Amino acid sequence: MVKKIAVLGTGANGSCIAADLTNAGHDVTLIDQWPAHVEKMKADGLTINMENATLEVKVRAEHMCDVCSLGEKYNVVFLTVKAFDARWMAEFIKPYLTDDGLLIGIQNGMTANDIAEIVGPHHTLGCAIELSAELFDPGIIKRNTPPDRTWLGIGALEPSMEKRLAEIQEILSDVGTVDIVENILSAKWMKLIINAMSMGLKGITNMTSGEIFQVSGMRDIMLRAGEETLTIGHELGYKNVPIAGLMPEEIEGTNRLCELMLNQTTAHVGLTNKVAVLQDHLKGRYSEVNQINGFVADESEARGLEAPINRAITEITKRIYAGELKPHPSNVALIQEALGI
Repeated sequence: MVKKIAVLGTGANGSCIAADLTNAGHDVTLIDQWPAHVEKMKADGLTINMENATLEVKVRAEHMCDVCSLGEKYNVVFLTVKAFDARWMAEFIKPYLTDDGLLIGIQNGMTANDIAEIVGPHHTLGCAIELSAELFDPGIIKRNTPPDRTWLGIGALEPSMEKRLAEIQEILSDVGTVDIVENILSAKWMKLIINAMSMGLKGITNMTSGEIFQVSGMRDIMLRAGEETLTIGHELGYKNVPIAGLMPEEIEGTNRLCELMLNQTTAHVGLTNKVAVLQDHLKGRYSEVNQINGFVADESEARGLEAPINRAITEITKRIYAGELKPHPSNVALIQEALGI
């Protein structure tokens, strides 16, 4: 049976995933709330620009407001919205899942249990992803990690769902390398560590990896943000597990896990990409910093631990939201000031 697939939230990463799945011959509907983007996709499809190739794909795109009139239900929905939109989007799409349909969050943040709470653990799997892309103009994406450098890890939240992993692995193999992960929540926390080290800092400083690594002391600050996240993760019960192509033997017993993950991600993504948080700042939009650095700071402080770097990133980001600051390299001084450097 041909599975009906929907990609809900076709921002930069969602568009890349949807284009790959459509190009591979899957029956895919793209659902989004940005009217100009939907209309551009309807008229011209998606253009995915990569370093050495361009993928142009005709797609089936629909406005969110039209989903109720389509008369369709989906076997698999990949939820690719920002972490802060996960709960209401799960409620939105829940009536459009088939009886055995799956809603799978392919996003940053610890959203897997939120999704399971809404649709039921028998209607979801956990997923962690390493995919970097940029979207500024409707229908046109810059993909920094082509399929051969894109990684996804999937795993069951309860044993009864392990039987569904192979089919989702097969579908997503058209997007990148897909590993079945025994402890998917720990894998998602490992990705949170990577995001805590890079996304917020690059966002508030308006810097790429190549630029921020040239600033004296910033690499150490990034690694300290990762160590804060690693520490509270252990307090919350998450384990050190390999992600993004790292091997178990590389992380077992190492005292430089954060450095390994930062180096691995930088090698895959490159030195010139604009992280999602920076894209949001440049568009005047809300970002996921509260769900990443803010979450780390809040969870740490609730348990009597300190996470000063994650807290400083969160507070400076709030000032950007409020219009008091702009994302700029001069904000490095605010980080250093907050840390007493």
